[in-house]
Amino acid sequence: MALTMKCNVVSAEQSLYEGEVQMVIASGDLGDLGITPGHAPLITSLKPGPVRLVFENGEYELLFVSSGFLEVIPSQVTILADTAERAENLDEAAALRAQEEAKRLLSEQKSEFEHSRAAVELAEAVARLRVIEQLRHRRA
Repeated sequence: MALTMKCNVVSAEQSLYEGEVQMVIASGDLGDLGITPGHAPLITSLKPGPVRLVFENGEYELLFVSSGFLEVIPSQVTILADTAERAENLDEAAALRAQEEAKRLLSEQKSEFEHSRAAVELAEAVARLRVIEQLRHRRA
């Protein structure tokens, strides 16, 4: 069995990664997923959160994905994200502001649509902060 598999991470704006990985860890709607070479075929939706690309040398790259889909086919993983960013590029101050604004909008209890949109924005802000925290621990 191969030690690595092909991986592509793309968003509507850009291709973030194309290459070989040993493992992909992502936040699926039903929980975290760990994909290694030889994994069974799979398609799942992703929720806001981190995506960790683990390389053969043990190093890894951390990404943030707002939502999208993960597809596993023999020897390849593809992540099609609505929005994706490298963890190093995330703005903590902006994520904190977005979190506070979403909390404020939720507390105002406007229409169901506005409430749902605020809940999505809060989930994304919290996920961005989670990725920033993981990056901080990686550097420590």
